[in-house]
Amino acid sequence: MKIGLVCPYDWGVPGGVQHHVRDLACHVTRRGHQVSVIAPADDEASLPAYLTPAGRSVAVPYNGSVARLSLGPRSATRVRRWLREGNFDVLHIHEPIAPSLSLLACWVATGPIVATFHACADRSWGMAAAYPLLRPALQKIRARIAVSEDARRTLAEHGGGDAVIIPNGVDVSFFASAESNPVWHSSAGTLGFIGRLDEPRKGFATLLKAFTLLAARRPGVRLLVAGRGDIPRVSAQLPAPLRQHVTFLGQVSDADKARLLRTVDLYVAPNLGGESFGIILIEAMSAGVPVLASDLDSFRRVLEDGQAGELVPVGDATALANAAERLLDDPGHRQALRTAGAAVVRRYDWSTVATEILGVYQRVTDGAAQVAETDIVRGTTPVSPLAGHEPSSSYPPDL
Repeated sequence: MKIGLVCPYDWGVPGGVQHHVRDLACHVTRRGHQVSVIAPADDEASLPAYLTPAGRSVAVPYNGSVARLSLGPRSATRVRRWLREGNFDVLHIHEPIAPSLSLLACWVATGPIVATFHACADRSWGMAAAYPLLRPALQKIRARIAVSEDARRTLAEHGGGDAVIIPNGVDVSFFASAESNPVWHSSAGTLGFIGRLDEPRKGFATLLKAFTLLAARRPGVRLLVAGRGDIPRVSAQLPAPLRQHVTFLGQVSDADKARLLRTVDLYVAPNLGGESFGIILIEAMSAGVPVLASDLDSFRRVLEDGQAGELVPVGDATALANAAERLLDDPGHRQALRTAGAAVVRRYDWSTVATEILGVYQRVTDGAAQVAETDIVRGTTPVSPLAGHEPSSSYPPDL
């Protein structure tokens, strides 16, 4: 099967959607399928062979964050060319309403289209008002996937319709087999955090407050922090005696992320909201580290109502510090959380997720073939799936 994947966000900037598309491309290719990906990316960057760059991205406030998207005539031209040359059996568009390549591809393409919805957002009148303009493009989608119940709810509330839930995938064995780094560990306990430091909804400010309280009661405790942001500015905000206990690693490779998770005694997710899934929780549990997380709906579902991880009130630094201290003092409970987490992550392993997604591809292509056969019987001219990818006569009025 020839599969085209569309990623709306800059390939060079770490993010959940980018990682999902990358891993999906790799796992589907291993099963013998031909895969091509298009994403915003600098032509001069080091890119995998399967990726077609659609040009540089621009920073745009989107869904409570700042996303790097690709817009404009150049991007539209590259999308058209990629679709025409790819002649895909199925086109899989991620975040089809994102004002970037995904929406462009949805407008231009014909044939079997699958869309995955990743985002979680509260009811937005702006998004609701935009849907009538987007509807002609979205009506082309033959199968909808949501990565979580929260993403499915967002889709239903903003645009109507429903979706099958297929979660984000994780290479469980990759995290489970990683080596720890003893240099990063402390006998008093080591906490871990991975996320963008300059994005308030990730809750890093709450974590620092909690860690300040914890360190006052537990000398020697350590915090490992990985993620992009202004590290000198953040470090300067810490009390001087605390700085030696917080290690900022910056943006890390996948291998170093796995090593961090294998090293820490407790992974902390102090997020404040806007999370549709929580892939980092699955990665942490895959690495065998107990999870302490904010009591968000999406996190609660992943952690099975607190059975596979500890939950604390959102934004409550004192509760976070108390729970962390309690867990660090209770190795038996941490082991119980590890055991529960190991059972949970099997559902999210790419061996399962890729099979489910390929099943969706097969259903939409089979459906297209049946339509073509009906057209032949009726004497009409059949159209092969995505053949030619001729542009739609209409074009998004806001692009």
